[in-house]
Amino acid sequence: MSDADDHKQKMQEVQAKQRAKVAELQDPGRGLVLVHTGKGKGKSSSAFGVLIRALGWKQTCGVVQFIKGKWITGERRYFEETGGVTWFSMGEGFTWDTQDRDRDIAAATAAFAKAREMMESGDYDLIVLDEINIALRYEYLTVDAVLEGLKARSDRTSVVLTGRDAKPEICEYADLVTEMTEVKHPFKAGIKAQRGVDF
Repeated sequence: MSDADDHKQKMQEVQAKQRAKVAELQDPGRGLVLVHTGKGKGKSSSAFGVLIRALGWKQTCGVVQFIKGKWITGERRYFEETGGVTWFSMGEGFTWDTQDRDRDIAAATAAFAKAREMMESGDYDLIVLDEINIALRYEYLTVDAVLEGLKARSDRTSVVLTGRDAKPEICEYADLVTEMTEVKHPFKAGIKAQRGVDF
């Protein structure tokens, strides 16, 4: 048997196994909950990639940002210019900028109220809760409140939660959890954040 024939036979076996697995899968009949967490870069970037994928299928999408407020980012500019995404930037900036816990709690509470309204409305296929894990990390929101909101969402709606240090209870409830691992970062080499790459 030639190398080409051997390769073809192996790929046919892989294909048959994969098709058998797919045939056993079921549609859950509801939107999924995805968590993008970890110390590595790319959590929000990945969520916005999912958002673009959903838009490609003409799905209705929304974003609620829990930390980024007035900070202008490339993704926000892009979606504001192209439209198609309901966008709320309701944070006050980095957690160390406000230095006012009550203000941060109020901002996170308002952002989650908006998120709940969107999740329960039945109007959205996908909602990104950007940096909500940070709001949970600093206890601006309670895990119980967020879980309650996720459970009350419309069956139609999938939700992506981003940010470091996702709470174990949120990860347990989620359908997908991805942890970004930092291997190397330019910041540690003294390179500042780059427009178009980092924001």
